[in-house]
Amino acid sequence: MTDTSITNGATQNRTLAAAAAVLGYAMIIGFTDNYVRVIAEDFGLWQFHATRSAMALVLLAVLAFGLGMRLRPKSLGAVAFRSITHGCAMLIYFGALAFLPVAQVAAGLFTAPIFVLLIQRFTLGRQIGLLQVFAVAVGFLGVVLVLGPSALAGATLAAVLPVLSGALYAVGNIATREMCADETAETMLAGFFVVLGVFGLVGMAVLAFLPVVAAEGADGFILRGAAWPDATFLWWTFVQASGSLLGVGLIIKAYQLAEASRVSVFEYVILPCSAAWGWLLWNETLTATAIVGMAMIALAGALVSRQPSTASRQWRRQSDT
Repeated sequence: MTDTSITNGATQNRTLAAAAAVLGYAMIIGFTDNYVRVIAEDFGLWQFHATRSAMALVLLAVLAFGLGMRLRPKSLGAVAFRSITHGCAMLIYFGALAFLPVAQVAAGLFTAPIFVLLIQRFTLGRQIGLLQVFAVAVGFLGVVLVLGPSALAGATLAAVLPVLSGALYAVGNIATREMCADETAETMLAGFFVVLGVFGLVGMAVLAFLPVVAAEGADGFILRGAAWPDATFLWWTFVQASGSLLGVGLIIKAYQLAEASRVSVFEYVILPCSAAWGWLLWNETLTATAIVGMAMIALAGALVSRQPSTASRQWRRQSDT
């Protein structure tokens, strides 16, 4: 099989450009996600998703009109598949937060690079290099060190849900390049926010007809129904909407610039970026173990951007025989 990195300009891997896009995404999302805790104190996840999506879609429509962007998909089915897959991944991710530790849920989501390699190898028949496998292993171990021992605790059926989220996220990432290569980033952005907005509206409707008693503060984020928005909610949701619009746009672009197996490893950088913002904004400190984990994440990104060695190419040829 011919490696897509050497075929033509349309499919050539631009790894460094993709890495820069992922870094921009991580810095933006790391900042905005730190303020979800402010929203979660008094409002619910479903209202947050519905409101954020509405704001993001309005902003996107204004930009599209002013800059002549194309929002209509070339392949509605492909964009819908990607949007629903990523939307479900985020729904499961946030839903699992209702009954699992944050560290465990995050560790499950960041199994996505492993699923990317497995899906590409055994479903798409794509060649993978030994260096890529090693980079994913190093990066995931770094994630575990950053998250701490609690990431490995609680091996129950519920613990499978974050891993399912990681698998769906991986499928969506592969679809970005394999199915939506001819789509614009703004088209996929629109699809992503439409799906999350619909999920938010459905959740609000269910909780309106079947109300439950939500816990006080952030503990009630998942099960809290709609409430009259105040200035704090509207401001930080708008910050989330505008930040997500730019950040998600960058990550979509990254997956169009290079293969998912390369880009997915770079996404580990969201953890150190979020931790850095947590330290700057909330004075949250890191342990020495977490710092070592971040160094391993950076090493994984550096390794995956390198060209395959002779030994790696031999291993790839042997794995195909």
